[in-house]
Amino acid sequence: MKPNQSSITFYGGTESVTGANFLFEAGGLKLLIDCGLFQGCRLCGDLNVEPFQYDPASIDALFITHGHLDHVGRIPRLIQNGFRGVIYSTPPTRDLGELMLFDSMGIMEKEAKREHGEVLYHKEDVEKAMTLWRAVPYHEPVSFKEGVTVRLRDSGHILGSSMVELERGGKKIIFTGDLGNSPAPLLHDTEVVSDADYVVMESVYGDRNHPPREEQQGLLRQIITETVTKGGALMIPAFSIERTQVLLSELNELVENKKIPSVPIFLDSPLAIKATAIYDKYENYFNKQTTDIIQSGDDIFNFPGLKSTLRTEESKAINDVPNPKVIIAGSGMSVGGRIVHHERRYLPDPKSTLLLVGYQSPGTLGRELRDGAKEVTIFGERVPVRAKVLEISGYSGHKDSDALVDFISHDKDRAKKIFVVMGELKSAAFLAQKIRDNLALEAVVPQKNEKIELPF
Repeated sequence: MKPNQSSITFYGGTESVTGANFLFEAGGLKLLIDCGLFQGCRLCGDLNVEPFQYDPASIDALFITHGHLDHVGRIPRLIQNGFRGVIYSTPPTRDLGELMLFDSMGIMEKEAKREHGEVLYHKEDVEKAMTLWRAVPYHEPVSFKEGVTVRLRDSGHILGSSMVELERGGKKIIFTGDLGNSPAPLLHDTEVVSDADYVVMESVYGDRNHPPREEQQGLLRQIITETVTKGGALMIPAFSIERTQVLLSELNELVENKKIPSVPIFLDSPLAIKATAIYDKYENYFNKQTTDIIQSGDDIFNFPGLKSTLRTEESKAINDVPNPKVIIAGSGMSVGGRIVHHERRYLPDPKSTLLLVGYQSPGTLGRELRDGAKEVTIFGERVPVRAKVLEISGYSGHKDSDALVDFISHDKDRAKKIFVVMGELKSAAFLAQKIRDNLALEAVVPQKNEKIELPF
C-alpha cells in the first residue's frame, strides 16, 4: 500500500442490516470496527460460523460502536481464532456488550444442542474478550502507528453508542454505527459531523420516515386503553436495550399521571431487567430533561403496577393473571425469547393486541406478523392470528430517511464519498440515491467483501 493510502473492506453489514464488520488498513495497521452477528436470515447460522476472511491474529485493535449483538456478537469467535488486540468502546457499551454476550451464549448453546449444530463460542471466550476490553470516554484520543488517531463520538442510538472517528494526516473517516432517532427521550442528540472526508453510514430506515414523535405517546396511550377496554392482553416485543427503557419511561409518565387505566404491566425479560440496571448506573449519559426528572426523585424505570419477572416460574405465572394486562418481553423481532410464548397464547385472541415498536428483519416472525400473516408457526404449531397487529415506528432507535440525509448534509462541504451500509439493499440503495440527488455527494452501496482504496 502506498504512503498516505488506506483501505476499507466491508466484511459484514453490507446489503444487510446485521453482521457489522469493517476492516480499516493503513500501512501495517489493521483496525476492525464492530464484529457482529448476522441475524434474521435463513443462512445466518452458516454465515456466523464461516471462517473470517482475514487473520484475526493480525488485527491490532477492535472498536465497538455499541452493545447490540449485530455489532458485538462474533467477538468471542474472533478470540477463538487468535485475536489478542485491544477492544475499545465506551464504558456503558463494555457493560452492555458483556451482558449481551453471556446472555446469547446460553441461547446459542440450547439451539446448538437442539439442532445438533456447532456452538459459536464458549464462556472462556467471553471471559477472554472482557480482559482485552478497554473502556474509553467520548472524545478521548487513542493513538496508533501509521499516524492514525481514533476517537469515539456520541451517536445517540443506545446508552454509550458511538461513532468511530479515524484521523490521519488532517483527514477523517467516520464509521457511524447506528444513528439515534434524535431527539431521543433518554439520550443526548447525535453529535453533528461536519469535518469528515469519508463516511460509512447506516441505512436501516433509509427508504422511509417515522411518524412525528409527538404522536408516539398518544398512540401508545390509545392502544393500551383500547386493548384494556376490550379485555385483552397487550403484547409488546421489545429490544432489551434502549427500546425497553424508553417504553418504561413513557409508561411511568402515563401511569403516574393516570393517563391509562390501572392494569398489571409485566417486564418479562431477564435481559431487559439486567440492562435496565446498567442504565441506572450511567445517569450522566442521559439528556438534561431525563436527568432533571431523576433528580426530582422520580424513578423513571419503575412505577405502580409494574412487575419484573426475572425467574421462569414468575414468567409462567403471568398466564394466571387475568386480562387485561400489558406484557413487555423479548425478543424484539419475536425470534425466541419469552415473547413467543405469549404470542402463541394470545395471538388467536381477537381481544388482544400485538404492538411492534422496532425494526423487523426479513425472515423473522416479527416481520411475518408485521406483513399481515393470518397464521404463523410457533414451536412447530400453527397459530392463527386473530389479535390486532399494530406498529409504532416512532419508537425506533434509528434515524429515518430524512434525518439521515440531514445528518450527512452538515458534512456536504467536506465529504468526498459516502458508503451506505447496514440496511436492506433496497433501503441502502434508496438512501444513496437520495444523498446524490439532494446533496450532490458521491454515495455508494459497497458489496460484501469489497475492498476500497482511499487517499487517506
